[in-house]
Amino acid sequence: MNSEAFDDLVKRATALVRPGRRALLGIAGSPGAGKTTLAEGLVRALNGDGPRWAVHVPMDGFHLADVELDRLGRRDRKGAPDTFDAAGYAALLRRLREERDGTVYAPGFERTLEQPIAGTIPVPPEARLVVTEGNYLLLTDEPWDRVRPQLDAVWFCETDEDERIRRLITRHEQFGKDHDTAVTWVLGTDQRNADLVAATRDRADLVVRVDALHIPCDAA
Repeated sequence: MNSEAFDDLVKRATALVRPGRRALLGIAGSPGAGKTTLAEGLVRALNGDGPRWAVHVPMDGFHLADVELDRLGRRDRKGAPDTFDAAGYAALLRRLREERDGTVYAPGFERTLEQPIAGTIPVPPEARLVVTEGNYLLLTDEPWDRVRPQLDAVWFCETDEDERIRRLITRHEQFGKDHDTAVTWVLGTDQRNADLVAATRDRADLVVRVDALHIPCDAA
């Protein structure tokens, strides 16, 4: 997609909404590919200055807490598919699709703490579109295979590989890792996850080159 295509994506997202039901748009992609940037840009553009009818619900709120990863012996693989509550994520998506009478609360993820935080994202009854993003939306292994059926469409984010790796290293440094540790983590744990996600690309409804988009910082 070219740099003028962001408006087309906004139109595509809007077209998912139908009377009498809430639509769910998934955005998948490898770590550092720009999923959050795209999701947040879409939600800002869709809501504009009007009512909050689009909501961003990231998959990252379903990270298992570090204390549980320690118990399971998986903390050195944090971010891998089995370090999330995938069944809980799929159950939330089902609730978001089916429940329209009250506010549904979704968990968020605090980057500074690197921990999930319960009940931080309200999805009000008037929300007609939920944009959810994460690495593993297109995995077919149980229980991740419960996710895709809850989504009206899934887009796959791609960006230049060197830029993706640079962003990840910078992100890890910003949240506490020294440079060497960040590089080791990105080229090890993160890259194994990225390779797994890349293999799901062909299952997406649309592939988006995020580095070719102009996403307004204050889209309206």
